[in-house]
Amino acid sequence: MGSLSVSTHRGLVHWQGLLLVVSLLTFWGLPTSAQLAVATANVAEGKDVILRLRNKPPTVIGFRWFRGEREISHNLIGGYFILERKFEKGRLYDGRKIVDLDGSLLIRKVTRRDRGIYTVVAYLPDSVQEVGFGRLNVYQPVKAPILLTSNGTITENENAVVLTCYTSAVSIEWFFNGMNLRLSERRRLSEDRRSLTIDPVQREDVGYYQCKVSNPISSAESWPVELHVQHD
Repeated sequence: MGSLSVSTHRGLVHWQGLLLVVSLLTFWGLPTSAQLAVATANVAEGKDVILRLRNKPPTVIGFRWFRGEREISHNLIGGYFILERKFEKGRLYDGRKIVDLDGSLLIRKVTRRDRGIYTVVAYLPDSVQEVGFGRLNVYQPVKAPILLTSNGTITENENAVVLTCYTSAVSIEWFFNGMNLRLSERRRLSEDRRSLTIDPVQREDVGYYQCKVSNPISSAESWPVELHVQHD
């Protein structure tokens, strides 16, 4: 009996070639195990935070936590080994950082010095290790911004006005009569979004202006500033 083959518009394809193609497609389509990681955390200074693990291996038998992007002994915070039920303290252990039974890292009363990258090493049977990384961001609650205007007396179609939002926050939003401010050729924000220029001012610009600042843990609004426009 001759070897099996399949007819196509390009000719004959040997059955062994088809098996090879099917095998490669099956291999490429296999799901890959997700990488161990530390969930990014945003926290207010002075609060407690838990750095949680993502994609924790089911056969893990121990953990070690390090400060920074590398597994370096002098950056060891601490560890926990499940079979021995043993906790260990590293050089950077300070009583505020505790490795929990599930492998997460609790940090009490976070300070700005705690922010940065953390590395976790998960130990598996047969001396296998998985390494994950994550970032801790520490913020101070934002203070209410102060909104001031450059010109108290404005004549319609003659004067320009600049409203400035005084804040150290990076994220700034603007509102007009309680609604999101619509920008135009006359209404322009500075590159850092701290200043709003209206040039020239028209009757439709009369109303209340506010700026709102925020960071990942808090937000605050300025007191509204009312803009008056004189008419000829």
